[in-house]
Amino acid sequence: MTSAMEAVHDLVDALHHARPEDLPAMATRVAAGLGALDIELFLVDYGQVDLLPLAGGHGVPGEPVHIDGTLAGRAYTSGEVVRAGAPDDERIWVPVISGADRLGVLAAHLGAPPGDDAAFVRDLRVLAAAFAGIVASRRTYGDALERTRRRLPMQLAAEIIWNQLPPLTFATTDAAVAAILEPCYDVGGDAFDYAINGSTLHVAVFDAVGHGIAASALTSLAISAYRNARRCGLDLVDSCRSVDKWVHAQYPDGYVTAVLGELDIASGTYRRISAGHPEELLLRGGRLVRTLSGPTALPLGLGYLGGTRPVVTEERLEPGDALLLYTDGMIEARTEEGEQFGVGRLVECVTKALADQLPPAETMRRLVRTLLAYQRDQLQDDATALLLAWDPHP
Repeated sequence: MTSAMEAVHDLVDALHHARPEDLPAMATRVAAGLGALDIELFLVDYGQVDLLPLAGGHGVPGEPVHIDGTLAGRAYTSGEVVRAGAPDDERIWVPVISGADRLGVLAAHLGAPPGDDAAFVRDLRVLAAAFAGIVASRRTYGDALERTRRRLPMQLAAEIIWNQLPPLTFATTDAAVAAILEPCYDVGGDAFDYAINGSTLHVAVFDAVGHGIAASALTSLAISAYRNARRCGLDLVDSCRSVDKWVHAQYPDGYVTAVLGELDIASGTYRRISAGHPEELLLRGGRLVRTLSGPTALPLGLGYLGGTRPVVTEERLEPGDALLLYTDGMIEARTEEGEQFGVGRLVECVTKALADQLPPAETMRRLVRTLLAYQRDQLQDDATALLLAWDPHP
């Protein structure tokens, strides 16, 4: 048997000429080296409902594993190793995480107890981390990983948006961001963005007027203009004005509501502009403290109507606080009887998950499952939310 480090070296050597669909065969070779019967890679689907096995170039895909109510799902949601079975027929599920972004699980099947149990589990964690890096880096080189993750055909408008987005989750030792986007296969005008530069964590949520490809193209322009302004070193006000200018120039009849925010993760100071967008919710100690002040600028693309500069407001967070940014589709989801999901249910769902000490990514996954169940999986509008949590550590 080989060591985990030797197995990782073998993976790296094979990676130079590997296609995404070669990953299952690579996992099989690693399994033989470590003394396992098999190692299989499962990727999470776009809706975060199932874990889907990655098939090889000529392989037949295995059966999906539901996240809720399964041991594999527990490994995915908890981020911890989960084990089950007899010593001579044991299965071990290891989370596959790139940074803070949950990609899926690695499933190992053992036919005999490992010689050094603790070392074997550490080896599996090392391999899971290696596969996470491989998946994150190889996903754009072929379509096998994308096809695996799709339970339904992706509409073109959604394809445009997803190709613009950063990973759903990001974290430092002091702050975390987790986002959701629904309907994930048919979203049009909603999007989010974030970036970390020094001690500043930038966050943004966008909601373009309209639906379909026209809305996704408008949102794509807004995201690109926002990133361009940010990367040029513009402050919040000038970034907002730049995006507003580009939206109006290219889509004179369109507009985008947005929140553009900056969190100083050293001090907890949150500065933001709300461009005609629903107000962020400040959560503290398991309850809603307040909503932040109403729009401080016109929607992006309509600034020419006002003639005034966007206004930046500040909020000083306390350790453990969280901010929830969302689009109106989150609260306007309705039952068949016409009752809206509303801010109250939105807050209740998030605060309950936070009270249960769930990580931000799992908090948002459960929020979207609750929202979809409320409207029987048939959202009438795009729904996006971003949770920004701040908890500094000395």
